Amino acid sequence: MKKQIAILGSTGSIGSQALQVIDEHPDLYEAYALTANNQVEKLAEQARKFMPTAVVIANESKYTQLKELLADLPIKVYAGTEALCQIVEAQPIDIVLASMVGYAGLRPTMHAIRARKTIALANKETMVVAGELINALADEYNVTILPVDSEHSAIFQCLEPGNPTEKILLTASGGPFRTLSGYEMQHVTKEQALRHPNWSMGAKITIDSASMMNKGFEVMEAKWLFRVSPEQIEVLVHPQSVIHSMVQFADGAVKAQLGVPDMRLPIQYAFSYPKRESSSFERLDFSRITSLTFEQPDTQRFRNLAIAYEALNQGGNMPCIVNAANEVAVEAFLHDQVSFLGMSKLIEQTMQRVTFISSPTYDDYVATDSEARRTARSLL
Repeated sequence: MKKQIAILGSTGSIGSQALQVIDEHPDLYEAYALTANNQVEKLAEQARKFMPTAVVIANESKYTQLKELLADLPIKVYAGTEALCQIVEAQPIDIVLASMVGYAGLRPTMHAIRARKTIALANKETMVVAGELINALADEYNVTILPVDSEHSAIFQCLEPGNPTEKILLTASGGPFRTLSGYEMQHVTKEQALRHPNWSMGAKITIDSASMMNKGFEVMEAKWLFRVSPEQIEVLVHPQSVIHSMVQFADGAVKAQLGVPDMRLPIQYAFSYPKRESSSFERLDFSRITSLTFEQPDTQRFRNLAIAYEALNQGGNMPCIVNAANEVAVEAFLHDQVSFLGMSKLIEQTMQRVTFISSPTYDDYVATDSEARRTARSLL
């Protein structure tokens, strides 16, 4: 029987590649629901090809346009955040791919967990903002969370149940500015920041990668996904992006997961787990790999990585504050309202001003997110 998959954020980079996986294995997977925030025409195009049971456009003002574009098809059309939360609870769904961008992915993911759906998690902000809450929910409802980020999928594949992890070695490409001096980084443009050397991703995650905030978020996500302490997570800059991450065990042995930089691989593994299905994806050609290099990240030039560790160590709602401030900072950078290095300053100033809560509830996270965004915008 085909696995029924709901894709939250089907028009984004991850969602689009997930549909490629489904297209390659029509006998194994079926798109039950597709959702998007604003991209109505692309969502309609995807719906025509994959014929899901339902589509949801989060922006309610786009509902009529989407409805008209699909008027000749027997596809249910919904709009709004509530519809997103309801669609993931649909009984036929087996897997929910959470690939929405940013904080918006938290609430639908919580609804999917309560509906006991397997979660293929590509939205790292869900764990960044509320990792403790998500873990508690997953434990309560006995739900499996399968990581889709290439690094976390690599770690997941390297783990050995019954053998405790001593250290997680989280690799980072270093982004487009790895070799720039601090002075040069003061003058980088958004066009330069949007050109990642190894990966093709959406604008938000590409900027996060350039600033290494994405790696900071991955450290936070790893803590909750693999239930380790921040001290057990080491970031290594690996420019070739061949080794996606590693796990070190108590005896000193290290296991690494290698592959080409193709997000369809971890997506398909999450869909097929615990099996491995065949694919037509590019294979790693070791004869063409001349060197694999590693270096320590420079947290002086890439302040965001240090900020992420600080927030994680402080705990409470601080990671939520950092996430909200970063979303504002990235949007401002893309609109030429703040410099590349100014994003870090904006985040730090927001951390100092927003109310800290040591043991937040879900309502506290909602209030914190709003307060942090208001505070960050006021500092622009």
